[in-house]
Amino acid sequence: MKGFIKWVVLGAGLLLVLIVGAIVLIPQFVDVQQYKPMIEELVSEQTGRSFSMGDDIKLSVFPWVGVSLSDLRLGNAKGFQAPDMVTVKRFEVRLRFVPLLSRELEVSTFVVDTPLVFLEKAKNGKANWENIGPVEQPMKDTAAGKEDPSQKGNTADPGAGKMPIESFFVENFSILNGLVSHVDQATGIKQQISEFNLKLTDISFDKPVGVTLSAKLDGKPLSLEGKAGPLGKEPGKQDIDLDMTFKALEQVSLHLKGKIRQPATDPKIALDLELSPFSPRKLMSELGQPFPLDTADPKVLDKVALKARVEGDAKAVSLSNGFLTLDDSGFTFLADIKAFDKPDIKFDMTLDAIDLDRYLPPKEEGEGGQTSDPQPSGKPSDQESAGAQAVVGKKTDYAPLRKLLLDGKIRVGILKIDNVKIQDFLARITAKNGVIDLDPVSLSLYNGSLVSKTRLDVRNTEPVTQVTLDANGIQAGPFLKDAIGKETIEGTLSAVMTLVLAGETPDMIKKSLKGKGELKFVDGAIVGIDIAGTVRNASSALGVGNKPSEKPRTDFAELNIPFSADKGIVTIPGASLISPLIRLGVGGDADLVKETLDFRVEPKFVATLKGQGDTTDRSGLLIPLLVTGSFDAPKIRPDLKAMIGGGVPDAESIKQILNTKGASTGDGESVEDKAKGLLKGFFSGTKE
Repeated sequence: MKGFIKWVVLGAGLLLVLIVGAIVLIPQFVDVQQYKPMIEELVSEQTGRSFSMGDDIKLSVFPWVGVSLSDLRLGNAKGFQAPDMVTVKRFEVRLRFVPLLSRELEVSTFVVDTPLVFLEKAKNGKANWENIGPVEQPMKDTAAGKEDPSQKGNTADPGAGKMPIESFFVENFSILNGLVSHVDQATGIKQQISEFNLKLTDISFDKPVGVTLSAKLDGKPLSLEGKAGPLGKEPGKQDIDLDMTFKALEQVSLHLKGKIRQPATDPKIALDLELSPFSPRKLMSELGQPFPLDTADPKVLDKVALKARVEGDAKAVSLSNGFLTLDDSGFTFLADIKAFDKPDIKFDMTLDAIDLDRYLPPKEEGEGGQTSDPQPSGKPSDQESAGAQAVVGKKTDYAPLRKLLLDGKIRVGILKIDNVKIQDFLARITAKNGVIDLDPVSLSLYNGSLVSKTRLDVRNTEPVTQVTLDANGIQAGPFLKDAIGKETIEGTLSAVMTLVLAGETPDMIKKSLKGKGELKFVDGAIVGIDIAGTVRNASSALGVGNKPSEKPRTDFAELNIPFSADKGIVTIPGASLISPLIRLGVGGDADLVKETLDFRVEPKFVATLKGQGDTTDRSGLLIPLLVTGSFDAPKIRPDLKAMIGGGVPDAESIKQILNTKGASTGDGESVEDKAKGLLKGFFSGTKE
């Protein structure tokens, strides 16, 4: 028995020695070069391109099954510049032999050294990567009614989708010093990814894969580093964890951490993203490109950062815990977007403070004021006419807005736009079935408040807009000074108005405008016009007063401006100003389409210092004015016929109005005669 065991052991040992010897010696005696033409021919047949390998071919069997190839070349298609489409300096793969017997795959090395890929598109639009593959052979016809033998017994494999191996491990997967060149002959665009290096470590079913990638895009550095996985024994069915950091141009750093859920069956993402602070201006400079936006402040858009949680799939995406830094401003936001073909959007955004004037295009010289050569009313410039003609016949497609479902809120703590300062801005915007509502829009403005509602209806061919506005307690002086750069009126402003307009061009809007409203100023002044001073000047001309030297202004207790609009004509039925020594009434029309004015101003100088609350119809010196002409060049002239027809007040009335002590001018001529003489000369037409 002992002898038998001895011979068995000796036989097994001898067999093992023979196997090992064969594995070691076979690569030494087998001429692998004889298979080179077969491999080249096989690859050529499968790709339809020429293929060649270098003579440096190495083969190993034990303990690692490995092959090493050099100087691999896949030819280019005819008509393209590069002789080869793909070249590889060296390719090497090594895997362990023994685990293969138990369906375990262990790879120690998988290296692609210096792969060069040349992608090219010709001027005719054809690309050299097209039509790669075996030449299709015509299929043989099968007799009608006969079963194709190749399909006989072909049923679904119950094991489909499962890996044919039990375990999988790759210690080192590397692509070294790669290059991808892309040239478009039609556009002249050339792009290149160079110094491409990719290293994957610990590739397996049950461990995260380490990823290290570096490259240069047109000479600018890019990198990706992190971990992904594990993949699981059924890749695509198991959630994949991600923890990656992408860096570009030494400016941008984006970190992603989360999961890709069920990537093969029902892919979803749940990721936290963090974009570290960077300068868009420096980024564009690194790319060698001009900055695409021209801003009034060249220092803005110098700092951007972002954090958010992103979850979603192919049908819906949600953003939460969002925070965006833009220079000195901070946004918090959340949003839900679904049904991309019929967008259903919900959002809530809060902004602490922003000066939008810094981000708007710089104003051209003279912008915001009068031009030196204004166009006559009703005669637009050639540029305006060309623009209007371009708009005519070009209809806006409102179909996307009709599909839109929207529900959002925007809050801004401090907002500056067009030099106007706003606080506590709140707007809610909703959209459904082609009706978009801004309801409400509320804000604080120069010690006052404003609330408005706006509805845009695009259900029909032409859009229709409705606006209601209610303002209270706004300090008009500082507001107008910031808004238009002029001090024209002071006082506390209250306003109510309701307007309806239709169309999408300025002309259509003007023609359709209708509505009504009222503006009311309390305890203020009209700056630049001194009606009382005009009276004093008149008295000086009559020889009974002194000319004032103070800055022109007309103080008032109340200024009411009611208005109505219909078909582009704004009517002011009876604006009124109540002030010491003066009562002012204004009535007439402004045609927005023709841009013409037709107003009558009736001031009365009265013998009272009462203002606000005085409703008594005072008699006094009436000097009516007519305001006509165009918006650009209004004409103001006295209605002398009406003034003369109304008679000239007697000396005592003039003395009472002007607060003089006597009716004589000092030269023996009465005030009444002096006034009649002045008015007679004024009415004669020598000067208007």
